Amino acid sequence: MPARFLTLSLATVLALVATGTVEGRAEATAACSGRLAKTVPFKTGELRVYKSRAYACAVAVAKKPGPKRPMSVTIQPRGGGPVVDSGQYTRQAGPVTVHALNRCVRASAAIAGKSGSTGWILC
Repeated sequence: MPARFLTLSLATVLALVATGTVEGRAEATAACSGRLAKTVPFKTGELRVYKSRAYACAVAVAKKPGPKRPMSVTIQPRGGGPVVDSGQYTRQAGPVTVHALNRCVRASAAIAGKSGSTGWILC
């Protein structure tokens, strides 16, 4: 009986992945811990900022995964330096994380020349 259940569960997971029912949000969520604090949509994707007790994290997620293209994501705590991830990616840039206990942060992202930013948040 347990082997049958495992086979059925595995088949279900494979079917969901193959049909595209499982979305990319779970992937970005797994990359950053904490709660989703802010989402900034822009033409080619979105910037997602997560907040846990002591840290803030950001990822840039492409609207349509595809060929490699320039992507970057930056997060900066007030009074600190920025943390950047940039390069040629197919799906997402980041995660980038900063210590943000009792500090405001700002974040920005760019994908294929289009960008979005937050201004100072989580104050």
